[in-house]
Amino acid sequence: MPEDASKITIESATSPGHTQRVDRTKYTAMRDALIAVLPAAPPGITVAEAKAALLPRLPDALFPGGDKAGWWLKAVQLDLEAKGAIERGSGKPVRLFRSSRKG
Repeated sequence: MPEDASKITIESATSPGHTQRVDRTKYTAMRDALIAVLPAAPPGITVAEAKAALLPRLPDALFPGGDKAGWWLKAVQLDLEAKGAIERGSGKPVRLFRSSRKG
C-alpha cells in the first residue's frame, strides 16, 4: 500500500532508530519557522526564545493561537538534530543554532 503523501517520517535525536509519521504541512511550516529564527552559530538561542520568535511566523490556519506549537517545535527540533541540520550548544538551558553541516 502506498504511503500517505500528507505524512512525513521524522526521527528523534534522543531515541535513535525511532521514527514517527506526522502531518507534512504542519511539520514543514514549523521547520521553516524554526530554521528562520535560529542563529547560524553558537551559542544559539534557548528553546523558549525560539518559540517566542517563531510563533508569529506560523500560519494561524495550522496553529490557531499557537495551539500545539510546543509539541511541534520539539518534534521538529529533535528531527532536525537527528538529521544534523541544527545543533545544541553546550550547557544549560538547551540552546539551538543552525548547523554548518548539511542535514
